[in-house]
Amino acid sequence: MGSSPDSPTAASPEFLAIFREHADADGEMPFARFMELALYHPEVGYYRKHKKRVGYAAGTDFFTSSTSGAIFGELVAAACAKLLRAAGRDPASHTFIEIGAEPFGSAQDNPGGGVLAGVAHPFAGTRTIGVGGAIELEGECVVVSNELFDAQPFTPTVFRGGCWHEVGVRLDDDRMVETLRPCTRGHVASEGYRFDEPWAAAALAERMARQPWKGLFLALDYGRLLAELLESMPAGTGRAYYRHTQSNNLLARPGEQDLTCHICWDWIGDALRAGGFAPAVLESQEAFFVRHAGEFIAPTIAAEAARMSPRKLALIQLLHPSHLGQKFQAMHALR
Repeated sequence: MGSSPDSPTAASPEFLAIFREHADADGEMPFARFMELALYHPEVGYYRKHKKRVGYAAGTDFFTSSTSGAIFGELVAAACAKLLRAAGRDPASHTFIEIGAEPFGSAQDNPGGGVLAGVAHPFAGTRTIGVGGAIELEGECVVVSNELFDAQPFTPTVFRGGCWHEVGVRLDDDRMVETLRPCTRGHVASEGYRFDEPWAAAALAERMARQPWKGLFLALDYGRLLAELLESMPAGTGRAYYRHTQSNNLLARPGEQDLTCHICWDWIGDALRAGGFAPAVLESQEAFFVRHAGEFIAPTIAAEAARMSPRKLALIQLLHPSHLGQKFQAMHALR
């Protein structure tokens, strides 16, 4: 997972200095701490930089559902409004708050930003909170995130020699290299099995659930149930993205590439339930929009039936199982 100092994947001098500043006496740190620095450090963090990360343009690294344009926001607004009305609640009394909006930033009143930019909606107002921004929630809200939880630091572990080891990072002549330290886990796996533990995502859900608000929680993200993560994904789910290329080299070019892993939906649901939410519902993105925004989808398809317009193509991309429809899931719950 390392690279030579003169490699284009090597850490910058600025990141190396920050790594040394935060490393322990042995020059090491847990991978989760490394990831936190690589993504969120105020000087060199990937999400702290004022650059366009999402989209298809040169210099971007990945695309997501929001790249499909306004139709994604229209689907989200329609689905959230229907879920609220089905629970006997008035969308007009709820503020729509998107957490994890680009760019990085703190909470701000922004009626023109986020997934509802330019989208007619029934809500009392909108706010966006950028990735890594302070989250403050109160009153009646619709709290929505799109690929927020998978951007939280995780803890890679690997099963070797009959026990689990936690992955750390240290410097070897300015090269980032992986270290292993024995740790205690309550399950046994096959030799070499890797479990990238998304604890920070669960902790974020707990913080959100503890705040004094009520309404609808909706997370659109990619993840798995705990049993799948422990039994069906032996190579783990941690990935890096740079210029639309996926890599397993998580230590390359820190601060310049995105790092992510599948979240554990069981842990998100547990955090919501502990915060007083009704049992969370987990659906594929395709199923979520078809079931809860069907009244919006039907006339949209009818209006675009005679042509393959950009709007129709975007809808297909969001819903079709071979595109984003099955890649992403939606978890929603009410309190």
